[in-house]
Amino acid sequence: MKRMVYAGLTVLVLVGGLYAVRRPLMMSAPRCFGGYWHGCYDTENGVVLMTIAGLPLAVALVGVIAWVRRAAGGADVWRRSVAEVGIVYGTVPMVWLTLMPGPGAGAVPGRWSLVPLRDLVTMGPLGIGGNLLIFAAAGFFAPLRFAALASVPRILALGAGCSVVVEVAQYVLRLDRVSSVDDVLVNAAGAMLAGMASRRWWRTPDRRPASEAPAVGADV
Repeated sequence: MKRMVYAGLTVLVLVGGLYAVRRPLMMSAPRCFGGYWHGCYDTENGVVLMTIAGLPLAVALVGVIAWVRRAAGGADVWRRSVAEVGIVYGTVPMVWLTLMPGPGAGAVPGRWSLVPLRDLVTMGPLGIGGNLLIFAAAGFFAPLRFAALASVPRILALGAGCSVVVEVAQYVLRLDRVSSVDDVLVNAAGAMLAGMASRRWWRTPDRRPASEAPAVGADV
């Protein structure tokens, strides 16, 4: 019953969010659905719109991967398939947004901001929320797919490491963006919080440590 309530609330929140941003998203619809790159994939609204529109394809891909694994005799096929697609589908569009060039890309030198918490106060709720989401999918699904990442410190390190790579890329590619240590902190926090949200699904009976497994020949 609780799962049904949580699922219903999640759907309501998602539908409400989509309704609130429907107008800016639909501004990119003609270009995106017309097959044009410019005006779609080089705009934030276009990337978000196509990410939402591609959800059915992502779900279908999960089913195909799980079917192939099951036919091959694999174990835990649904968890692994959902986690793999979720990591990629939930992370790539967000990283694409962070690497989108600014108006002065290529003409202005890269900029660093290495003083912690200085940029945080200027991000605003939208900026903080966006930074929390960039590696949230990786933080949520990675410990489900890779047992070695099933700990909060490791998820935090994963988020921080991925964020550092993105910030360095922004600087090296001269994308007219500020490479900020605060972005790394918020990105890592988002991955950690998402990982904590999926913690109840990290451990399953077939993932018990060897010390907890029944001894050979023991009564069970």
